[in-house]
Amino acid sequence: MILAVLHLEVAIFQGALPEASSTALAARLMGREAAPSEAAMRAELVLRLETALNSMDPLDREVLVLRHFEQLNNVEAAQILNIQQSAASKRYLRALRRLKVMLQNLPGGLKEWQQ
Repeated sequence: MILAVLHLEVAIFQGALPEASSTALAARLMGREAAPSEAAMRAELVLRLETALNSMDPLDREVLVLRHFEQLNNVEAAQILNIQQSAASKRYLRALRRLKVMLQNLPGGLKEWQQ
């Protein structure tokens, strides 16, 4: 099986916020795998994650970027988004849930990686 990977970067932020791509966010969310034998499986999951991130609402991606890419806490994310801390926390949790559902609904889902 030949896996063709397209690396299309999509800007997540517009305006005053820092620019980040779905590719960079996917890499941050995936972390690093130690075993070389997992490289093909990881590449496929990264592609699925990028596809899901590209289809997300920009506000959902924004909060994920702030928390995972910029490594901000809820207080800092809330300040940047100009919302209450509780709203930032809820938005983050909803974005994670939506991302999980999107990944499960993609062909192949997450079955191979859930243990």
